[in-house]
Amino acid sequence: MRRFGRPGAAKDAQHTVVHRRAGQFCAWPYTMGFWETASGGLVANFMSLDADYDNPAGISHDRLGERGGRGSRLVTIRSADRGRTWADPEFDVYPRPTADGPGDMARWGPFDFLDRDVLVSNSSTDFGKPESRSFVRVSTDAGHSWTPAAELPLDGLHSLSAINSALVRPDGRCLLFLIQVSEDGWNRRPLVYASTDDGTRFHFLSFITPKHDPFAAAEGDWKSTYRFGGHRWFYPRGVMVAGGRILCTLRCQRDPTGVMWTELFSSDDGGLTWEFLSRVNDYGAPGSLVAMEDGRLVVVYGYRLPPYGIRAVVSEDDGRSWGPEIIVRDDGGSWDLGYPNAFEAEPGRIGTIYYFNSRDDAVQADGGVRHIAHSSFVPE
Repeated sequence: MRRFGRPGAAKDAQHTVVHRRAGQFCAWPYTMGFWETASGGLVANFMSLDADYDNPAGISHDRLGERGGRGSRLVTIRSADRGRTWADPEFDVYPRPTADGPGDMARWGPFDFLDRDVLVSNSSTDFGKPESRSFVRVSTDAGHSWTPAAELPLDGLHSLSAINSALVRPDGRCLLFLIQVSEDGWNRRPLVYASTDDGTRFHFLSFITPKHDPFAAAEGDWKSTYRFGGHRWFYPRGVMVAGGRILCTLRCQRDPTGVMWTELFSSDDGGLTWEFLSRVNDYGAPGSLVAMEDGRLVVVYGYRLPPYGIRAVVSEDDGRSWGPEIIVRDDGGSWDLGYPNAFEAEPGRIGTIYYFNSRDDAVQADGGVRHIAHSSFVPE
């Protein structure tokens, strides 16, 4: 049973700006890659795009997407103290995937994914479109260098889109969380690929959701691009919790500028079969799930309705129900924020890195300059 209560301010919340440039649109850390290494270090990616804040129309997501990557760069930052401070940024640590890359990683393997310094990145071209293709690459030195991007086989699927979402099972098999997009572009279906024994190839393992939503919760008369229409399930990310259950968060939306929420699916057989577990919140997605040392689960997400900001919820029963919302911050300047990656900074304290714009920014273009920020708080 869900415990209801008014949203309350986070306990001992602390906020810092991690990366802000006046002429840059910095965003989407959730989909760009986030890893914890063997030493406890954090490696985080985000995108930085040239932006003219004197022209708000020019920084719409559709306009930015039309550039095809021009004027953009992948930014990598590292923290050796669990998010309190971050080193100087690195740029484009690996090139964008291309269709002429290798078909597998046999030349660079085998890989031991149980080694915490072996990191897996999976991304795609034309994300969320019917023509999308996905690629995987591996680092064996905690993200300092990477293999070339190898294209994943379609295995009979129409398309594959990826968001840097991977999980390693205790048997060493790596799972990639992906989506298939239908030919018309309006039906997205989350799925799982799994590595072969030597880690150099990946193949289809399972679908996470039904082929179509029986409740049609995202259907509508959408007169928009695919970015701003309704989609039932996408952005899958898996986390293994105590006991071996895998929980997968999914983003659901009718309108990405506000009406969106996070759902949770579960698997008790290593990702072979899945079932719906709970709806995490009223509004807010994508949600980043943390399994805390004390057994609680925390999901952190951007809140794209007024008052704009970052929020969280806590579950004390393994994700079956969720408590009242925690307002991490509510000083956002517009809906254009969120995409957090969350982690346990220290026992009993959550850290999160996300993109943000401030209502108090001297620059205003449907919100302030889009930048990368960090918050930490006690989830009580």
